[in-house]
Amino acid sequence: MSSEFVEIGWRNRSVSIEHQWIAPARNDRPLIVFLHEGLGSLAMWKDFPQQLCEAAACRGLVYSRPGYGRSTPRAIEEAWGLDFMHRQAHEVLPALFDALRIDVARERPWLFGHSDGGSIALLYAARWPQHLAGLIVLAPHIMVEDLSVHSIAKARTAYRETDLRERLARYHDDPDSAFWGWNDIWLHPPFRQWTIEAEIGSISCPVLAIQGLDDEYGTLGQIRGIARRVPHAQLLELPDCGHSPQRDQPEAVIDAVARLPGIACCQ
Repeated sequence: MSSEFVEIGWRNRSVSIEHQWIAPARNDRPLIVFLHEGLGSLAMWKDFPQQLCEAAACRGLVYSRPGYGRSTPRAIEEAWGLDFMHRQAHEVLPALFDALRIDVARERPWLFGHSDGGSIALLYAARWPQHLAGLIVLAPHIMVEDLSVHSIAKARTAYRETDLRERLARYHDDPDSAFWGWNDIWLHPPFRQWTIEAEIGSISCPVLAIQGLDDEYGTLGQIRGIARRVPHAQLLELPDCGHSPQRDQPEAVIDAVARLPGIACCQ
């Protein structure tokens, strides 16, 4: 299935967003929107979105954020700010919905976010809780932990000294745009104070938060922190699983999502 492109206006320029629909003919089924990780893209999901949408009898929308995949790369002089995830949640995602003519007040999609994409999903839900049917977040960040910074610093060394750049080039037209946009802001000392814990307390839609017990980028304090602020959130803690539950434990993730009220009733 080939990608499509749509233009949005963002940061005072036109930005092309790579996206792909899954089973669009299921127009009476829930829509799940997939938000990728900090080094991810549409292609890096591989076939997981299709597997999930098939199992849950849902429609899907997968896209690459600006700077990633085949979407418009980050400008050379452009650095992500401390609010980069807020801007993705509050500016880019609404603009994409508008460009694709998705009426979120009527459609009320589900957001499925991984890592940074999970944080973006939480921020969108905190701002517009009435626009969503629910959230599924995998290894999201609600605060910056020492473990995260240590692992991201190791990724910087790997990008400079190993074939990581070449491997990322399989999934990004401009791997430097994707890598340095993410890596520089996460390792920027003021970013250590970043947190969205206070903001997510306004989330009223269903939430399923999933994390691996062996996550190298975050501790269980992330999803347990969600539960403290959003008491109705369901948690799934997976053994033998790292930072990417959709790759390490895909069957467990798919089963948990397919059982969610609002998704299960539509199969």
